[in-house]
Amino acid sequence: MHWHLLSTVLLFGAGAFAAYLKQVTNYNNDAKAKPGMWVYVPDSVKSDALVVAIHSCQSSAQSYFQNSKIPWHQGSDRKGYVTVWPSSTTECWGVSSKASLTHNGGGDSNAIVNMIKYVVTQYNIDPKKVFVTGGSSGAMMSNVLAVTYPDLITAVSLYSGVPAGCFVSASGAAAAWNNTCSGGNSKASPEQWGNVVQAMYPGYNGTRPRMQIWHGSTDGTLSPNNYQETIDQWTNVLGVSITPTSSKPNTPEKNYRMDDFGPNVEGIWAQGVGHPVPSHLDASEAWFGL
Repeated sequence: MHWHLLSTVLLFGAGAFAAYLKQVTNYNNDAKAKPGMWVYVPDSVKSDALVVAIHSCQSSAQSYFQNSKIPWHQGSDRKGYVTVWPSSTTECWGVSSKASLTHNGGGDSNAIVNMIKYVVTQYNIDPKKVFVTGGSSGAMMSNVLAVTYPDLITAVSLYSGVPAGCFVSASGAAAAWNNTCSGGNSKASPEQWGNVVQAMYPGYNGTRPRMQIWHGSTDGTLSPNNYQETIDQWTNVLGVSITPTSSKPNTPEKNYRMDDFGPNVEGIWAQGVGHPVPSHLDASEAWFGL
């Protein structure tokens, strides 16, 4: 083999088709909010599913993608599904303003849904296989998306968040911090939390996503109280009892407890775990049916 040919093989042979995180600058976003969009398409696409992975505060699509505790691109490589990584233009996601807490309100939630619509068309995704996950602020946004676009999202696995609408800001700021909610002092009945959901997309009475909710018992950033409030919210919205239909200790690992509330709501309480609960790829993929 001639040297120049050999060098070409060495340079391009192994990595010529290696998948990478790619920015999409024009995703047909008509929302006022303009978060960045990044997409990861594995070398071998074996699935028509989409997972949207939403970063926490003071992070970005790129750093979340590279975080060893956020294994979604490894899952993408292994099972062949496309992943989308939104990137916030503010320190945290806009989960405080009416724009984001309303269907087609023009906020971050609206923009992320535009990313989803773009990818569904571009990569032949099955619209019934759109899954959303995130941690902390990303968990809050996952919850907001489930409420404001229930017809577009199949299932959610959120790590260490709060009930949808809990972080609402009196000032109207898109990404304001809410001490009452973060401190676990925003308490309401299941019915009241359900009413918050109805108000975010008035008149909607179609299907809702399946919800998997994770929280750590020693979370010092978003009070563990938010776990039960979120369970209360979704059991009400999905019309099931707040008493678990089954409970599995030490699942998916030691000191974790998995409670099912019928087939569409699952809570995982992580004893002794702080903020946020690390992503559990296998358990989240199982919830998504991947």
